[in-house]
Amino acid sequence: MFPLRDSVPSTRLPIVNTLIIGACVAAFGYELMLGPSLQEFVLSNAFVPVRFFHPGAFDIGLLGNLKTLVFSMFMHGGWLHLIGNMWFLWVFGDNVEDCLGHVGYLVFYLASGAAAAIGQAVVAPMSDVPMVGASGAIAGVLGAYLLWFPWSRVKTAVFLGIFFTIAEIPAPVFLVLWFVMQAFSGTLALATASAGGGGVAWFAHIGGFVTGLILAWLLRRSGRVTPRTRKTLYLE
Repeated sequence: MFPLRDSVPSTRLPIVNTLIIGACVAAFGYELMLGPSLQEFVLSNAFVPVRFFHPGAFDIGLLGNLKTLVFSMFMHGGWLHLIGNMWFLWVFGDNVEDCLGHVGYLVFYLASGAAAAIGQAVVAPMSDVPMVGASGAIAGVLGAYLLWFPWSRVKTAVFLGIFFTIAEIPAPVFLVLWFVMQAFSGTLALATASAGGGGVAWFAHIGGFVTGLILAWLLRRSGRVTPRTRKTLYLE
């Protein structure tokens, strides 16, 4: 499943969401320019689980870990990785920024991304594979969207083998199915002892989504965030 658009119109310009997308694109463009020195750049700036738990052994320290937690959210491993992440953020991030405001959204996004990376590190603490990508932070945005916009609908491209169709799916169905796929893939990775190997950091997705849900629930319960009343556009 791939989201094309949602049915919730924004009430303000998604300035921070757009800036985050721009920063990710710029960072990826910089990566492409590095050529042979790309590997060194990734090792220095990506989040590596084993270094998080043993910073002294790698001469990285607390500030070094904090730097990689943030920098890794803006780096990507390829065009498809970048485009997929940025499109999900474009579809769902503007509405979450609507609820949180610009500064609050930035803090929420970074907190979700940091929690996601740490969640993956807890599952695979000895992994020395660099983690890059905005997926964990975006998963937090999806968690908040699920709680704050349960009445929304998502126009979705559904792939059935070599065929695909366009369907309008309730947001809770889309997002819960997305989470179930992450959980299934993460469990399979654990069963095959590959959670800390190369590929997709499934538990970063899971950790980011759960973090987003919890933060969204706490913010709504405290009264700091009041999701907008139902107001949708009819999708065509």
